[in-house]
Amino acid sequence: MSDTPPVEAEPAAAPTVFGARIDLARRFTASLAAHGEERGLIGPLERPRLWTRHVLNSAVIAPLFSGRVGDVGSGAGLPGLVLAIARPDVEWVLIEPMERRVAWLQEQKADLELANVEIVRARAEDWGGGVLDAVTARAVSALRTLIPVTAPLVRDGGELILLKGASAQAEIDAAQKQIRKFKLSGVAVDVVGEGVVPEPSRVVRARVRA
Repeated sequence: MSDTPPVEAEPAAAPTVFGARIDLARRFTASLAAHGEERGLIGPLERPRLWTRHVLNSAVIAPLFSGRVGDVGSGAGLPGLVLAIARPDVEWVLIEPMERRVAWLQEQKADLELANVEIVRARAEDWGGGVLDAVTARAVSALRTLIPVTAPLVRDGGELILLKGASAQAEIDAAQKQIRKFKLSGVAVDVVGEGVVPEPSRVVRARVRA
């Protein structure tokens, strides 16, 4: 018998979050469950919580975005590919430096026919693709390290919308120097998805040079 843990059953909230795009979300989740560990995209313990902790955690923040949005350190496509599935009306730029992860993102873009996705192999600080309306990131680094590589990508008046965990406010407190240096305003933690998904998401939101 295999000791591979089973994949989490699709939560009842998933069709509500993805609407008509739920089939694409199912295909992406199935691909990640089947190949994510062997390709170094997810850890061995993530399959039993793949929907709740990763896919829905990413997707539930989709209503916060508009325009052209960057996902820094997109990795397995969490949140970038998931957000592109949920919001086909938004243009997503997935910025990822690692070749094997870029290959995965390109495969998924093609398989899911995501015309609203651009994939860039680069570090965020080296990308020269122009300013964005917003930037997001998930599980990349602490806020004090993340602000200097994300804020310069955003237009004046644009937004950082960064997925964080329970320590979000502590990260804000530790990043006051960077918040001042990059002229961020309205920095706050928002909880998104309460009453919709089993585990609501936390995002740090900040206006850039507004």
